Amino acid sequence: MTDDTIPNSITQPKPSHKDAGLAPLLLTLIELVRQLMEAQVIRHMDANLLSEEELERAAESLRQLEEQVMKMCDIFEIDPADLNADLGDFGTLLPKDGGYYPGEPSGNPSIVELLDRLLHTGIVVEGSVDLGLAELSLIHAKLRLVLTSKKV
Repeated sequence: MTDDTIPNSITQPKPSHKDAGLAPLLLTLIELVRQLMEAQVIRHMDANLLSEEELERAAESLRQLEEQVMKMCDIFEIDPADLNADLGDFGTLLPKDGGYYPGEPSGNPSIVELLDRLLHTGIVVEGSVDLGLAELSLIHAKLRLVLTSKKV
């Protein structure tokens, strides 16, 4: 078999993290949401709002999701530590290993910690957007977002 007859899938190397495209961003977003959900499960557990069965289901789901993120990191050759973006003055996106327990303050909170606190406290965001073209206002949107971990 010559190089001309070898299918591209055989000759192409496995994608590296530099060639992974949107995979690192998507995995970072999934890990952010997973850690937010984990923090909320812990808060619900501490407040005795979950039955043993619900707690076991939540723990197993979080474990499986974390396992899938790690598998995807392996596939795209992404170091899982690279999912924790350093945002300069804003700190890191994710907490350092073992550095955060929901409800306990930390000296240098990560974005996950700040979002967890917002979810726990609750926040309402209101706004409006007008989109237009050629000095014509064509689309009007009024938004009201209630973001909380409590039932409303």
